[in-house]
Amino acid sequence: MAAYDTCISLLVMAGTMALTACCRRLAHRFAHRERRLYAFILELSGAFQICACTHELRLLADLPPKPQVALGLVYLFTTFHGLSLPGSINNPSSSFQLLCSNKSTVKAWGLQTSAQFLGAALANIYAKSLWALGATPVHSRALGENCSDPIQTTIANAFILELFFSFLFHLAVLQFESMNHKTKVHLLGLLIATLVYEGGHLTGAIFNPALAFSLHLSCFLEQFWNYTLVYWVAPCIGSVLVAIVWDEVIPHIRSHFNV
Repeated sequence: MAAYDTCISLLVMAGTMALTACCRRLAHRFAHRERRLYAFILELSGAFQICACTHELRLLADLPPKPQVALGLVYLFTTFHGLSLPGSINNPSSSFQLLCSNKSTVKAWGLQTSAQFLGAALANIYAKSLWALGATPVHSRALGENCSDPIQTTIANAFILELFFSFLFHLAVLQFESMNHKTKVHLLGLLIATLVYEGGHLTGAIFNPALAFSLHLSCFLEQFWNYTLVYWVAPCIGSVLVAIVWDEVIPHIRSHFNV
């Protein structure tokens, strides 16, 4: 990829983050008293930023030296997202975990999840619209791609991987919960970069149903049940297993051994 193409992609991601920040500021100014509307806008804008930036980030995956640059960008932008998107969850499997842990109501879960998927769909449209401008050859090629088939293993293996990655991620979120926010964001960024390194070539290591929907919409249309199982069901099961382990298993072990 030429230096010009790389700069354009980085500018697109920076512009996307600036656009999201402006929308959030406007929402805080005019809609913060309407709690449900404000929460909906936060979730929608958060999912939009993550999905739109990841669309562009995927185009930089082959930057030399591989995979160091790509993993560095994954860590960098994951950290940016964590620092710039306070007050939103941005992951339907995390919202489902809160529902199953009785930390969220059905209405709140429905509001969050619908906003997250709407943000993901808007990010898909946004990315395709930008690529249609043909600013770089990479954008033109990406626009012409259909299903990129990110599952490079069996469906069973892909299911287990996405479940396991989701489990590790949500377990880390709970483990780091009491830490300083900036420290927690950096640690989660390192974890996500590590998971992408280990499993990105097999499933993409997405473990976020809304992000998977946005990135691979054409694949969902072609192989709906396989992609639903791997990218929607598996991450949700992983997050719920963490809730069970954290709320039920670990306290029982501690009480049994008087830890």
